[in-house]
Amino acid sequence: MRNESGFQAVVSAGSSGVDASFHPQEDERYSRAVADALLVAPSLERRRLQCYLAMIVADVAALLMGFGLIGYLYTGAQGGVTALVQAQVVLPIFLTIAVYNGAYSIKALRDHWSGSARALVALALSFAAVVFIAFYARETREFSRFGLSVGALAAGILMIWGRLQMRSFVRWRCGTSVMNELVVDDGGPRIDIRGAIRVSAAAMGLRADLKDPHALDRLGLVLRNIDRVVVSCPPERRYAWSLMLKGANVDGEVLDDQVARLGAQGARVVGRHGLLMISTGPLGLRDRALKRLFDLVLTGGGVLALSPLMIAIAIAIKLEDRGPVFFVQRRMGRGNCFFNMYKFRSMTASKSDSDGNVSASKDDKRVTRVGRFIRSTSLDELPQLLNVLRGDMSLVGPRPHAIGSQAGDKLFWEVDLRYWQRHCLKPGLSGLAQVRGFRGATDHESDLVYRLQSDLEYLEGWTIWRDIKILLLTMRVLVHDRAF
Repeated sequence: MRNESGFQAVVSAGSSGVDASFHPQEDERYSRAVADALLVAPSLERRRLQCYLAMIVADVAALLMGFGLIGYLYTGAQGGVTALVQAQVVLPIFLTIAVYNGAYSIKALRDHWSGSARALVALALSFAAVVFIAFYARETREFSRFGLSVGALAAGILMIWGRLQMRSFVRWRCGTSVMNELVVDDGGPRIDIRGAIRVSAAAMGLRADLKDPHALDRLGLVLRNIDRVVVSCPPERRYAWSLMLKGANVDGEVLDDQVARLGAQGARVVGRHGLLMISTGPLGLRDRALKRLFDLVLTGGGVLALSPLMIAIAIAIKLEDRGPVFFVQRRMGRGNCFFNMYKFRSMTASKSDSDGNVSASKDDKRVTRVGRFIRSTSLDELPQLLNVLRGDMSLVGPRPHAIGSQAGDKLFWEVDLRYWQRHCLKPGLSGLAQVRGFRGATDHESDLVYRLQSDLEYLEGWTIWRDIKILLLTMRVLVHDRAF
């Protein structure tokens, strides 16, 4: 069992939850100490990537060695060269199939025989594809049928051998479980999952309180680097835990023994206990990598192109009232964790609302002359490009809100508890709600409901093409009559 709940030095101070008056900006060092103390496991994602890369290298080496060795033994040095050319034709097809059929996946890391079988299937399909292409291209005379067939067989044998040798490397890098699995004990039945980390909700200060953003932030800190979390709690707290986990950007399960008796779908049984699958991370590794690369390429170019404009705005703000150029506000981000969001300051320094308790209105007296222009043209949002580069935000995603934001006379999460689900992705500079015109002040509860429906719709079935479309549509709403 790794990292049993203790953390007495810093964590015990918050065993009843983070105090509502605590503000990280007042004592940043203490905030970092709390975050470090709540870290229950190191990240395994990078280590899994290293294992995937090692498996790819081993498979490529096996394929080249198998073909090259057979070609050399069959017709000498010239045959070896020809066989390597054949291997280079097979290789890209093999890697494409292997990536998509799960030959490099968590299951392949856990079960090396399963990974070997998937790699052999990819090799067989790529071999068949090459033979099919050569036949229709009438290039079969350029290929040695014996060399191609026996070379593929030798490559397959070497792949199996290489995969089996990888077991010790995977165990060294990722441990026996390959994943960080966390069991949170909140007063429910005890469940034992092999290799899982176990923590006490009481000792860690974790509470199923949907009305306290600090409780969600604390849970987000505990769940850093966790791949799957299982919560064992009494029935009356399952719904609250379910909603908290839905926005935590992690595969989450709540223990419910009824699942074992009902045989529900989307569930699993461990020992005598049933686990109901109630949340999952919205994006896989490939999609996250694609979205991040998309953000970095466009944002890097955007910062370079817009730097003269940003400098000019900064000078104008400074000359108007000598106050700070940037307005920094703590907002809720991915995994229900807080982050500092940057904007150009558009209000007088003495009247800036760091908690967002009062939304700006059309004739807001707090807004400066420069501020009114940059707000109406959305230029005050440009510093958030730095948030994108830092990884706190994305170009497209649900817009981050201040903690004290209200719709009518209610806090956002009091209007609809599904509000927390929107935080399972990074917040964005623009989003589906914004291009549909749902922005500005939230004078009525319906103003939030419309935004929330759009945000939840965006979370379903993410594609890079949708992000591109939203960015293009954003150009139409940069100047908006509700951008106060």
